[in-house]
Amino acid sequence: MPSREFVIAFDADDTLWHNETIFERTHERYREMLSRYHDAATVDRTLFATEMRNLELYGYGVKGFTLSAIETAIDLTAGKIPPSEIRRLLELGRDMLAHPVELLDGVAETLAALSPAHALLLITKGDLRDQERKVAKSGLADHFRHIEIVSEKNEPAYAAILRRHAIAPARFLMVGNSLKSDILPVLALGGAGLHIPYHLTWAHERIDTPPPPDARFYERKSIRDVPALLAAL
Repeated sequence: MPSREFVIAFDADDTLWHNETIFERTHERYREMLSRYHDAATVDRTLFATEMRNLELYGYGVKGFTLSAIETAIDLTAGKIPPSEIRRLLELGRDMLAHPVELLDGVAETLAALSPAHALLLITKGDLRDQERKVAKSGLADHFRHIEIVSEKNEPAYAAILRRHAIAPARFLMVGNSLKSDILPVLALGGAGLHIPYHLTWAHERIDTPPPPDARFYERKSIRDVPALLAAL
């Protein structure tokens, strides 16, 4: 199939701009705050369990993380955490939401090169207001014909997007850093996936078994490699 026939969709967080590094810096401060109560491993394990328990209610993003962090701090300190530290946790959450959008290397140039000749989509999950803010601040919105912000990235979500935009799965290529959210659901629907790993991966996005070798699955080190891959298809 000629590359011009592909509709190319990009993930946002940790594919177009840095995200997990922001969470990791906040995790470091969180561990320090609770270090007089518990070791780092206990803090991390308990926070993650709380996040997973709350995920269906809060969804993904900074706001849900902040609420889970406060709940975990109360639990791990048996309610002894002072109001000043609860306020500090709220401040950390606000700092994350206000953090500048920092593009990954090669993103701006690659999208500028692809958008004149290809139909590009942006598909990201998380808090609607926060994701809209990041898209606006990124300066990338004009490169995309459609922007989809969803609560979950799974087979039903991708299938709905493909139906909505009348895209045949065989014409669809998804580019992202998460095998679990960006690649496996698309492969299951008959589309193609290009995995570009990020140096940090949230535990919830990790999988034990990568996709098997397949003509529709690709892996590259940088978004700069996308044009060459399309030319080779």
